[in-house]
Amino acid sequence: MPATEWTVPLLVDWIRTYADDVAAAADDLTALDSAIGDADHGSNMKRGFAAAVTALDEKPPATCADVLKTTGMSLVSHVGGASGPLYGTFFLRLGAAAGTETTVDATTFGAGLHAALDGVRARGKAEVGDKTLIDALTPAVEAYDAALAKAADPSDDALVDAIAEATKAAAIGRDSTTPLQARRGRASYLGERSVGHQDPGATSMALLFAAAEQVTR
Repeated sequence: MPATEWTVPLLVDWIRTYADDVAAAADDLTALDSAIGDADHGSNMKRGFAAAVTALDEKPPATCADVLKTTGMSLVSHVGGASGPLYGTFFLRLGAAAGTETTVDATTFGAGLHAALDGVRARGKAEVGDKTLIDALTPAVEAYDAALAKAADPSDDALVDAIAEATKAAAIGRDSTTPLQARRGRASYLGERSVGHQDPGATSMALLFAAAEQVTR
C-alpha cells in the first residue's frame, strides 16, 4: 500500500535501501568521480551509508528525527571529502524539520527538504549550473513542491506522487550536469575538460530520491 506519511520504520527502510543501492552503484560512482574528481565517491558513499545502517541497528531510533540525525552524524563521521559534510548536512537538516514525532506528513517532509537544500547550498556554496549535487537536489525539491501544491488532499497519495515527481526531476538534473563546465569542487580545476562528464554527486543524489520512491510506493 502506498505510504501516506513517513514513519520511523519507513525512514529506516529508505536508508537501508539507499545503502544497498549505493553499494551496488559504487563502482559506477567511482568511475564518474575518476574522470573529474578524487575517484572515491562510490567507496565513500558505500562506507558512510553502511555505517549509518549499523548505527540504526545498534540503537533503534524512537522518532523520525532520530533516524535522520543518526544517519547524518554517521555520514559526517565516516565519509571523507565533500560528500560527508554535504550529505550529513542534508540529513541533519531534514531531521531537525521532522521534530520529535513518530510520523512525518508530506507537508512537513517538504519543509524538511527545503531546509536540507538550504543547508547543503550554504555548506557547499554551490548553485544550479555549478555541476554538483545541487543540480539534482534543487529541481527535485521544486518538483516536490509543485506536485504537493496540485494535490487535492495532502493526506491521500500526495507523498507518493510528490516523491515520484521529485525523482524524475532529480534524474533530469543529474543528466543536465554532463554538458556543464564545473565551477565548484575538485572538478572545477579541470576547467573545460570537466565538460562531457556526468557529476557523481548529482548521480548519487538522484539515487537517493529513487530509493525514496521505491520504499513509499
